[in-house]
Amino acid sequence: MEGYPVAPWPGGGHAGSMRLLFLHGPPAAGKLTTARALSSRVGYPVFHNHLVVDTLTTVFPFGSEPFIRLREQFWLQVFTEAARSGRSLVFTFAPEATVGAGFPTRAREVVEDQGGTVHFVRLAVGTTEQERRIGHPDRAEFHKLQDLETLRRLRGSDAPVEQPPVDLEIETDHSSPEQSASTIIERFALPLQAAAPRYPEG
Repeated sequence: MEGYPVAPWPGGGHAGSMRLLFLHGPPAAGKLTTARALSSRVGYPVFHNHLVVDTLTTVFPFGSEPFIRLREQFWLQVFTEAARSGRSLVFTFAPEATVGAGFPTRAREVVEDQGGTVHFVRLAVGTTEQERRIGHPDRAEFHKLQDLETLRRLRGSDAPVEQPPVDLEIETDHSSPEQSASTIIERFALPLQAAAPRYPEG
C-alpha cells in the first residue's frame, strides 16, 4: 500500500517449506493449549478457530450465511498466503455442522497448491475429562463453550458433522499439552521457524 514501508519477512521460508498443523477435536480436547505449546517449541504462530469466529460474530450471527462464507474465505486465504510465503502455522478447528462440507479437503488443496504440507492431528478426550474441563475459567477468554448442558446436547445431536482426516491421534486425557506437542514434533519432524514481529521496525 502506498505510503507504508514493506518490511522484510523475518524467518520466512521458501516456497514448499510451509507446514500447516491442523489440530482438530471436540470442545475441551486441549486444542489451543496444545497449539500454544507447539508454538513455544517450534515458533509457528497460532491461528486458532476463535480468532475468526470472534471477529465475524461482532457483525454477523454465528451460523448465518455471510458468517459461514466469510469464515471459510478468511481461513483459506490465510492458509494460501502463509504457504506462498513459506510460513508454517498451527490451526485449531472444532468440527461442527455450520462448516461447509469438504473444508478440510479445500484446506489441504490450497496449501499443497503452494507447495506446502498439511498434517491433520486429532486431539481426543474422554467424556468425563471433557465435562470436567468445560467450565474452566480459561475457556471464557475467547467465548468458548462453557455450559455443560449445551455440551451434552451437542454431543447427542444427530446433525451430520464432517470429521477431518487423521494423520495422528492423541488422547489428551493422558497427555499434557507439552507432551502432545513433543509427540507432534517428533511424528512430523517439524523444523524450527523464527518468530516474525507483529509490527516490524522501519
